[in-house]
Amino acid sequence: MEISSVGMDNSAVTAFLLTDATTWWQEINDSPLWQDRIFLILAALYGVVAIVALIQLVRIQLRVPEYGWTTQKVFHFLNFLVNGARAVVFVFRRDAQNLEPPILRHILLDMPSLAFFTTYALLVLFWAEIYYQARAVSTDGLRPTFFTVNAVVYVIQIVLWLILWWNPVHVLAILSKMFFASVSLFAALGFLIYGGRLFLMLQRFPVESKGRRKKLQEVGYVTTICFSCFLIRCIMMCFNAFDRAADLDVLDHPVLNFIYYMLVEILPSSLVLFILRKLPPKRGITQYHPIR
Repeated sequence: MEISSVGMDNSAVTAFLLTDATTWWQEINDSPLWQDRIFLILAALYGVVAIVALIQLVRIQLRVPEYGWTTQKVFHFLNFLVNGARAVVFVFRRDAQNLEPPILRHILLDMPSLAFFTTYALLVLFWAEIYYQARAVSTDGLRPTFFTVNAVVYVIQIVLWLILWWNPVHVLAILSKMFFASVSLFAALGFLIYGGRLFLMLQRFPVESKGRRKKLQEVGYVTTICFSCFLIRCIMMCFNAFDRAADLDVLDHPVLNFIYYMLVEILPSSLVLFILRKLPPKRGITQYHPIR
């Protein structure tokens, strides 16, 4: 009898805690004050990441101004644009929700996600070039492939937006979200394939030097971070497409928005910028390689 009572007491406590947590979550979601607070916190965090990316871009430009727009500089510039755009959107998130026609809201919320995909696809391109060059394989087709893939992604998304504008039915909205989920999965696989290949290739080289060990760790960390963030984005977009409780495009899900954007953009961007913080060597000391 005592064991049964203890079991019942524990069940009651668990149920109470779950109810209390659900109530807390719902109260925050339904509060316009908390909605504005959370969206402003997201705006501030995105603003910090944007400023860090801009500072890093300026530092690199001052270090090696003679190299023009290298992959490293473009990467940091795109990071600045993406995070800056997100910061502006979250500052005016309540106004953005009332935009007419509704397709403008979709474009405003989804365009930075497409730019985020392009930004980090640059890393996949860079690693693919290093990998194939090390294996004495021609890399002439990599950059055209990069531009073609991005062009196809943007064209398909724009076509979906236009169709939604013309005929805003729920099925088309689901199709648009599932398309972006597939794009995120494609990016995750790109990091897994080329980041993994480069990591395994570097592992086969002697790692006695400090520089070699740091490069191996850098590739491993960035691959893990970017693969995880795009995979989480893919999974969340699938839930977002079919479950109204996981809808990210509404004002009354601020906690879900905070968790989602922290996991798939703010935290990954911050970690990658920190890992890739090393400046290129000055000219005349050693040969310059982008993204180190």
